[in-house]
This record gives sequence, structure tokens and C-alpha cells, in this order.
Amino acid sequence: MEKLKEKLEAVVKGDNALPFEVLGRHEEGKTCTVRTFQPYAKTVALVNPETKAELPMKLVHADGLFEVEGDAADFERYTFHITGHDGEEWTQEDPYRFPLRISDMDEYLISEGTHYRTYKKMGAHEVESDGVKGVHFAVWAPNAKRVSILGWFNRWDGRHHPMQSRGSSGLWELFIPALTEGDLYKYEVKGEDGFLGEKADPYAFAAELRPRTASMIWNIDKYEWNDDEWMENRPKVDWHKSPVSVYEVHLGSWQRGEDNRFLTYEELGDKLIPYVKNLGYTHIEVLPISEHPFDGSWGYQTIGYFAPTSRFGNPDEFKRFVDRCHQEGIGIIIDWVPAHFPKDEHGLAKFDGTCLFEHSDPRQGEHADWGTLIFNYGRAEVLAFLLSNAMFLADVYHVDGIRVDAVASMLYLDYSREADEWIPNKFGGRENLEAIHFLKKFNEIVHSDYPGFLTFAEESTAWPMVSRPTYLGGLGFDFKWNMGWMNDTLAFYEHDPIHRKWHHGEISFSLIYAFTENFILPFSHDEVVHGKGSILNKMPGDDWQQFANARLLYTYMWTHPGKKLLFMGCEFGQWEEWSEAKSLDWNIAGFDRHEALSLLIRDLNKLYTSEKALFEHDFSWDGFEWIDLHNGEQSILAYMRKGSSEEDRVVCVFNLTPTPREGYRLGVPHEGDYKELLNSDSALYWGSNLGNGGGVRSEPVPWQDQPHSIQITLPPLSAVLLKKS
Repeated sequence: MEKLKEKLEAVVKGDNALPFEVLGRHEEGKTCTVRTFQPYAKTVALVNPETKAELPMKLVHADGLFEVEGDAADFERYTFHITGHDGEEWTQEDPYRFPLRISDMDEYLISEGTHYRTYKKMGAHEVESDGVKGVHFAVWAPNAKRVSILGWFNRWDGRHHPMQSRGSSGLWELFIPALTEGDLYKYEVKGEDGFLGEKADPYAFAAELRPRTASMIWNIDKYEWNDDEWMENRPKVDWHKSPVSVYEVHLGSWQRGEDNRFLTYEELGDKLIPYVKNLGYTHIEVLPISEHPFDGSWGYQTIGYFAPTSRFGNPDEFKRFVDRCHQEGIGIIIDWVPAHFPKDEHGLAKFDGTCLFEHSDPRQGEHADWGTLIFNYGRAEVLAFLLSNAMFLADVYHVDGIRVDAVASMLYLDYSREADEWIPNKFGGRENLEAIHFLKKFNEIVHSDYPGFLTFAEESTAWPMVSRPTYLGGLGFDFKWNMGWMNDTLAFYEHDPIHRKWHHGEISFSLIYAFTENFILPFSHDEVVHGKGSILNKMPGDDWQQFANARLLYTYMWTHPGKKLLFMGCEFGQWEEWSEAKSLDWNIAGFDRHEALSLLIRDLNKLYTSEKALFEHDFSWDGFEWIDLHNGEQSILAYMRKGSSEEDRVVCVFNLTPTPREGYRLGVPHEGDYKELLNSDSALYWGSNLGNGGGVRSEPVPWQDQPHSIQITLPPLSAVLLKKS
């Protein structure tokens, strides 16, 4: 009896981790006791749902603990009729009469870190129990003394709905009847040393709009997809030998509505999708859309990994955006941030009062540069959380790929740290063995379960075999961002053309390592912020030369081995560097030279997706051959892109100075007429319209190790692409 009294007192004080031991229905032979804690009730009566008979309950603790004893047969099912101190009356089901739902096997797999769809068990799920609809909640907080569910339904009072601890696994669960989609909630977590935190659900499927921080119940299973054709065809595509041209977008600043408001997912579908389709891109990559508190983080400081940000609408509206992309033949890539998370109090940081998702030692657990915390990849439950999130994006949102942010920061224990600021691994090295295991496992499971799914690594070091299969010792990514190419190329193009001959090696150096990985060539958001200026502003010379250089740069990019990625605004020549706080400068996009630059991007994408030579062998010397490599004196570069067939050959010539070159002799592989596929100096693109009249005929003059040659005019600051017709 004394023990029961202690447990009841713990419920009233909000300290009971096992509320099912005292609350709800308890049989003793043929009799039964029902207890409920109703801190805002004046009276509570037990109601028989069949007879509607009411049995008054006795107040056994002044703070609102009621109980009643009776015949067990009469208490099989019941509800409460409650009268508040203000006279308000309501009827309520008892959460503690419903069984727990997490199985022992699920509990074991989650604790072991091998449950890769934990989102199906954790978080808030609309379910039906004993014929009653409601929501089942589950959360991981192994060091908590008590976890409760907070919401409007209990006046955000953490004493009212304590969850049941499942013991050593650290899982807590509770079913609450009558809750439904759209209801807001949080977890109140009570830990050691006086810790009391209100936490958003790590597995929440939706969240309220910042700056508010509550989680939102959402049914993720009700949306009806219309992308069957896309999803069925996706696994059949060999993306390594197919065109991949990516338009990188920050949804909050691509375009804004009146009063600088965000566009909704629906409006973005109406405007962004046809825009991207018209430009000929194969994929859209969105900067992180998972819920995040701070606009200025661009989404890279995530709180709600399973919740698309409410800035643009609800989860179903984001699904419809993805669905519409697929119906228009456009893939969706999501930026994903498993490297770190912010310290916001309502988030993952010290979730149960201890370092749970992160390391406790700041030498392992904190990114000083970013003010964020590093995931503890060695903890099984953290591993399951992150891997399940990747599977969730592929499964629930039908995304076609994930670009993993800041991979280098994950691979190295000493990343951006001084000698005394990091802890070596068990072998004394600087490699983060747990992170390496995580990245390999991530690639293995998403590729196994979702054929045709693409993974991209933003990895800025020379870590070997990033884009090689794990069974060969690689990390398993499909593609790696070619940061070296990006840096070398921009550095070269920023030189005044008169000096470029002294830097000729910078523009050709990328072919030394071009085939060491499966590269994607990125001009991303990182290159047009923080004082770096826009791509157009990086180009030297007057307006005409800046646009000519940009056209030359993009044509070089689209013909260089590797898949393509270009950040929004670069396609029409945004003058100002990007700001997440406002729209791109669409006022200039329709003006002659800017519109002409967009037209070039469209034509490059059209050419890229139609010419096998430009994409079929992106990752080996089978697809590339130098023609004129060492002509630094004239700043001319020429190479040939090759497909599997002898007919699939595109000759690419670049004049990197503003001096026209007439009568330039170029070696070609075959005899015949060579059609000018594209001339970046065309008047269509706001160029000087110097060229070769649409094409030239070869001569039987061996040149540059080729059996034939042509004489052509190279316009100023231009690229000319030719193919035997």
C-alpha cells in the first residue's frame, strides 16, 4: 500500500515513468480499480458507453487524482465525464486503458541501430485502438526520468499525459485518443540535475511556422501519387551514362510574392517547374527543406529532419510539388545535412538533459566554425535515426536523390581543428571511423531498396573512392562534387584575358584527375554569397566581355566531362550576389543580354541531352580526347567528346581571349562536312555573330594527331562546337 501511495504521489508530482502501473484499469480478481489524473477537474464520473450509466469517482488527492472501484465486468470499456472548476463539462477517453503498441522486436532493432524505417514506429501516428481513433506517440529519451506529451488538449501541462517508459531501450510511448491531423504537441522531458525541457518531436512529420516551435500531427499516408510512370522508369535508367543537369534552388528566394512573402509549394509548382522544364534541366536540387528555425541558415541547420518546412505549406503540398515535377519528367534531389545540427533549446541538443544525439566531449561533438553540434555516429539509435531519415525521403516523398552536405567535416576528426582540439580514433588516426561506416551504410541501403536513387557527396578533399562501390572499399556515392574543377575554373576565368596565356595550365589541369571519381561540376550557391559576387560579376572586362566570358564559361562546363549543376540566377546573369532574404532579380531577366544568356543555357541543355558524346562516357578517357592542349600562346583549347559510336563525336574549341582567330586549323577524326552545333558568339546569345556560316568541310590534311583537319574562324571569347553531319 505504501508503495502504491508513492507511485500515486509521483504521478501528481510529474515524476512517474511507469504511469500504467497506477493509472487506467487494474483488475484484482472480480473487482477493478480505475484511476485518472485530472488536475483541472472538479468532478469525474466513469461512464458505461452502452448503458450511459455514470459512476462518480472519488477524489483521492487534492491535486486531481480520482479513482473508483467496481465490478471488473462493468469496467471493460469506459469513458470519463468531467466537470471543470469553471463549470465546463466534457467527455474523454482514458489513454491508460489502451495497450502499448511498440513490439519487442521493434524495440530491439531500434536499440541495435538496424531498424532503417524507425519513422514508422517513432513520432506521432494516427491509429485506431480498440475501435477508438487517436494518435500514438513514441520518443527516445534514455536518460529521462519522465517524458510527457504537451498540447492544447492538456493545457500544455506536463503532468497530464506522462508516457510509459519501456526500460533500458530508452523508448517512451503513449496513445492519446481523439487527437488528429493538425494538432500541435511537444514533449516535456524531465531529466537529472533538474533538467526540464520542452522538445519538438525529432520524428515529427510537420511543424508550425517559425518562430513557433511546436510539432504538428500529420498523416503521411493519405496522399495519392500520380507519378507511377516516373517511378517505374527511374530504376531502368543508367544515370552514370545519362544526362544529369541540375538546377539548384533555394525555394525561399527563387521568387517572392507580394510584400516579399514566400511562394507556396503550389505556387512554386506553377512557376518553377515550367521554368526549369523550358530550360531543359533534368533535375531540380532544393537546398534543405527540412524544418529549421533560422532563415539565414538556408536550411543547413535542421531541427525537424522528417518535416518539410512549413514556410511554403504542408507536407501534402510538398508531395504534390514533387509529384508535379515527376509528371513533367524532372527529378528531385534534396540537400541533406547529417553532419551537424543547431543548439536551439527545442531541438535535438541535450534532448533528455544529456548529450544524446551529440557527443559530450566538445572535441568530438561541436563545430566551432558553425556553432553546431556533431552527430554521434557511433550510437546505434542515432545511426537508425539518420538512416531512417534517408529512407523516409525516398519512400514517403519519392525524392530521386540526396546530396549530402559537408561530407569532409564528417570524414575527418580534425576537420577545422587545432592539434589539441580533437581526439584520434582507436588506431590513432584522424579518420572518423563511425562516420565512414554511416556513409557507407547510407549508400548501401538506399541503393538496395530504391534502384535508380542517386546520392551526391559534397566532399572537398582528396579522400579516395568517394564515388566507388562500398564492396570495392569506396564510400558508395554515385557522384562527387568536383570542387577542384570549380575552384580552378573560376580562378582562370577571373584572370584578364591578356594574362590567360600565363595560366593556361589552370584550365586544363582538371583532366589530370577528371576520371578519378564520378564527378558533377558545381557552380553552386556557395560561389555567389559572402562577398564572392555573382558568376557574372566574377568575369573581367566591360559588359560585353563579361557576358561573353560567362557564355564561354558555361559552354566549357557543359562540354567538360562530368554531370552539371548550376545555382539559380546564374542562368540569366544575376548581377548581385545571392541573398536568401529576397527574390532573384527577375526585373533584369527579360532584358536582351540576360534573356540571351538564358537562351544559351537552354540550348546547352538541349544539346547536352541529345548528344551522347556529351554524357555517355563522363567518367573515363573513353569519352574524351585532347586535340589542342598546349596552345597557351593563343589561349586556345580544343578537345573532342566521344560516345560509344564512331558517329557520336563532338569537337569543342575555345578561344579564351577577345581576339578573333581566323584560319585556325583544327584536327578532326573523320572526313566530311562539320556542322556548327553551337557558337556562343551567335547574335542569338548577344554575341558579335562571327562564325563559320553554319559549318565547314574537312581537308585531307593530318593535324594535331588527327587524320583530317578543318580551318575555322574562332570568334572572340567564344566556344564553337562542331559535329560531322
